Order: sequence, then structure tokens, then C-alpha cells
Amino acid sequence: MTPSVSDLTRTFARIGCLSFGGPAAQIALMHRTLVDEKKWVDEPDYLRALSFCMLLPGPEAMQLATWIGWRLHGVRGGLIAGGLFVLPGAVVVLALSMVYAAYGTLPLVAALFTGIQAAVVAVVIEALLRVSKRALKSRGAYVIAALAFAGLYFLNAPFPLIIMAAGIYGFLTSRDGAVPSGAPAFSAGAAARTALLWAVIWLAPLGVLVLADAGLLAEIGAFFAKLAVLTFGGAYAVLAWMAQDVVQVKGWLSLRQMIDGLGLAETTPGPLILVTEFVGYMAAHREGGVMLGLAAAVVTLWMTFVPSFGFIFTGAPFIARLTAMPRLSGALAAITAAVVGVIANLSLWFALHVLFRSVETLTYGPVRIALPDLTSLNPVALVIGLGAGWLLLVRHVPLLWVLALSALASAAASLA
Repeated sequence: MTPSVSDLTRTFARIGCLSFGGPAAQIALMHRTLVDEKKWVDEPDYLRALSFCMLLPGPEAMQLATWIGWRLHGVRGGLIAGGLFVLPGAVVVLALSMVYAAYGTLPLVAALFTGIQAAVVAVVIEALLRVSKRALKSRGAYVIAALAFAGLYFLNAPFPLIIMAAGIYGFLTSRDGAVPSGAPAFSAGAAARTALLWAVIWLAPLGVLVLADAGLLAEIGAFFAKLAVLTFGGAYAVLAWMAQDVVQVKGWLSLRQMIDGLGLAETTPGPLILVTEFVGYMAAHREGGVMLGLAAAVVTLWMTFVPSFGFIFTGAPFIARLTAMPRLSGALAAITAAVVGVIANLSLWFALHVLFRSVETLTYGPVRIALPDLTSLNPVALVIGLGAGWLLLVRHVPLLWVLALSALASAAASLA
């Protein structure tokens, strides 16, 4: 059954407002609503589309929503479904960013966020365990993950290089397979025209900012444009690179602000990569106040999410053929294994800077090792982090409750 455009709009507005809990929960919500209840898409097509979205950079749940909208009502349906999947969370993140920029330095508010920071460490470790279970199924996968971790943590290798090397290795070590019968022929011309159109739509505003010498806005646009095409393996995969770049290289945010932004994004509906909106707003607010912050939030959202529409509208007609290519699947499997190492690096980096007030970096030639000052341990953060880990990993308490309890515990410790 094909729904009307108004039915599609109402359904995805509801999904956008309820899409808490990360991509796994969001994909399950869409499956229950659209496959089981409404029967707008059948199971095999849904799973093939999900496999295709997992091959792409960017938020796979948002891309899957876009594909469902495209399947039902073409490009208009894809824009409605994908846009409504992101919009509610984007509005909430922007509102929280504005509140944080205005009041985040108050002692009680700072204490609340100390608890959230400690809980975020447990959240990232939970993501590491979840991804490891899915990705590390062979000795080679463990080796790729270990090399990715070592390259990032000890050698400070560029994140794009790690992902690119893993993808090339997986592609070259896989064999081609047979294309399923009935799969549509791949039209390079049609795909190229669609890709070019969306590349122009995506990058034209950035070109205007560069030509207008827009300074920080142009820099923010270029940074998140690069980020958008490198976000393989989910938001956590790219967070370590983004966090270290915006904190240590560009100086847009402090480390505490970066971790607070991740905590805010965890509490809102929509893709976790909406944390980029917080980063863009805070970086511009610091330099030019609320109006520049609002402009930067819009630029960040555009550069982060528009490419996903282009990917789906370009590849959607050929999903059956593309998902049957073992070389692409091999590349994705290697990238996913490397993502385990990337998230392990993120987990350790966050833990060191949240649990210890002082962390030094020792350098031995090309090797860099971060070592904490053990006397600077924050006992409150340690206790809250362990408690959050127990609630998440052992008791399986919903994430929103864990973050709220962690914030309240930190505030109580501060008042005491």
C-alpha cells in the first residue's frame, strides 16, 4: 500500500520526535512502524536498503528514512522523510546549545555537566562493546582494529588515512560475486548526473561563503563538508577525530564543552552526529554571539546532512546490484573493524580527560603517549562513571535515565 504524502509526513514527523537511542533503536522503530504495522515496505527490500546505507558515509538511519520516502513518493518523499527524521532533533540540539552557551558556566550547571561527562565515558565504552561484537569476527578483523587504534593513539595518524587504508585493504582482499537476476542495470550516466546535481546543491552555499570571505563561517562549512564524506561506521567513529581537531587544532571548543555536547546529543532524538550542530554553534557564538552562532548551526546542518540525500538519490535505483558486490561488502567489513580501534581510542581519550584533571603527552620520535597525573584523579567522576557503566551494561537502564541520574549525582556531590 502506498500512503499519501500527508500520511508519509505525519508518520515521519512522529518517528523524528521518537527516534531516541541511537541508530539501532531508530532502525528498529522504523522497521516496526513501516514494515510490521503499516506494511509500506517489505522485509527483503528494507534489509537490502539498510545494507546499502551501511556502505555509505553519514547517518545510516537517516539515509534509510530517506530511501523509504524515495521509494514511496520519489525525491519529494525522500526529502520529507529524511528531513523530518533530522529536524526535531536539530531544533532541540540548537535550543540546548543556546542555553548551554548562556548558562553553562554557572556552578550548578557545570556540576550537572560533570556528571554527564562521566556518564558519556560509559556510553562510549558501551558503543565500543556493541560494535566489537558485530565487527570482530575473524583474526584479520582484530588485527585491523589493533592497527587502527595504534595508528591513532600512538602515532596520531590522520583519521581519513586510517579509514581509507582499511577500505582499500578490504576491497582488494575480497572476491567479486554474481549479480542477482532481475537487478536493474547500472546506468553510469544517470548516476553521474544525479551525483553532480546534488554535489552542486551541497557545495554551492560553501562556495558563496568562500567568495564572500565569510571567515569563520566558511571555515566551519569546509570542515564539516570534509567530515560528512568521512563518517563511515557511525558517529562514534568520527567523533575522536572531530573532537581532537576542534579542541586541539582549531581551538573552537574546550574538551569539556566537546564532551558536554556529546552528552546533549545523546539525550535528543535524531542522529548522534547532530553533535556537529552544537560544535558549529558554540564555535561561532564564541566569536560573534547568538546571530553568528545561528548562522553557523545552519551551515553545519547543511554540510552534514545534504550529502546523504545525494547518496540515496544517486544509488537508490541500483540497490539490489550494489549490495550484491562482495568487494564493497569487504571494504565495509574492514572499515567497520577499523572503527572498533577508532572508538577504542575515543574511549581512552575521553576517560583520561574526564577522570583526571591533568594529562601529559610524552613524545618519543613519532610516538606519542598520553599519561595522566594519578594525583589529579577526580573521585566523583570515577564513581559516577562506574555507576553509569553498571546501569548501562549490567542493569540495561535506558540511556536518558542514566544521564539524568549521573547529572543529579554530580550536582548533589557539588552541593555537599
